[in-house]
Amino acid sequence: MSMIFFACVVRVRDGLPLSASTDFHFNQDFLECRKRLKVLSSILAQYPSRGTAKGRDLSIHFLSSGDIACMAICSSNYSTIMAFCFLEELQWEFAASYDATSISLASRPYAFLEFDNVIQKVKCHFNCVSSSQMKASWEKIEEELKFQPPVQLKLEDTELMNGMTNGGHAGVHVEVVPTYRMQRVTPLGILSLVLNIMCGALNLIRGVHLAEYSFQEDHEGIGNVIAFFLPFLACVFQCYLYLFYSSARKVKTFVLFFSVCLCNVYLYGLRNLWQIAFHVGVASLSSYQILTRQLMEKQPDCGV
Repeated sequence: MSMIFFACVVRVRDGLPLSASTDFHFNQDFLECRKRLKVLSSILAQYPSRGTAKGRDLSIHFLSSGDIACMAICSSNYSTIMAFCFLEELQWEFAASYDATSISLASRPYAFLEFDNVIQKVKCHFNCVSSSQMKASWEKIEEELKFQPPVQLKLEDTELMNGMTNGGHAGVHVEVVPTYRMQRVTPLGILSLVLNIMCGALNLIRGVHLAEYSFQEDHEGIGNVIAFFLPFLACVFQCYLYLFYSSARKVKTFVLFFSVCLCNVYLYGLRNLWQIAFHVGVASLSSYQILTRQLMEKQPDCGV
């Protein structure tokens, strides 16, 4: 069947899709052609304003003007003149709807989603109309194509284009992000983890028992419940900071340490001095282990 199957508007400089027709063709040839259209859209700046990529059953036509390009997938027996009449009409409609600033500032794909309906409407019109009904546009485009023929591509050539854009020949900048790993866990570090887990468990158990009593009888003891639960959370986060890398770990370590100290001072009376000293001592040991466990930057494997 001779018809237009798909159409879209893209930004020329980077191939960002701005709007597209809503089509549900699950034919494998069509899906493959869509992939090739996407590759071609990313390098439109390298080509003249008009072009055609011919395939056995499907063809891609494109028309660029200024910041935007209109592209269409048509059956290979669809008139080239008619295809460019369609693209010119589409381009005129889009330029009348959006200014250059909004096109330039678009940052996400299909930013002009509302234009999809216009594309669909124009596409349906061209699929129903005959060339004789569009005599004026037909003659105009025919003259332009004679004077400046569209660049001719083969649909298969887009596979090579895809290889060039993905293979590094296009000068794509790849930023190497340094990866970090922690130094080996020491026996003293393991001891600090065990003691931290034990302190956290004690805080949690005391906090749960006190919470049951406070909610039933002594509502003024909520502060003590919080003072038990905060050190429990601090112990958990201290274990995490020791085992895993985290940004601003020094600040986090000192905040956790002082939280444990303040909460234990607040609990004086429910805990004796020896118990408070034990919890503060474990927090001190854990903080020391966190701060002294160094990070090692892994160098890139240049020889691979």
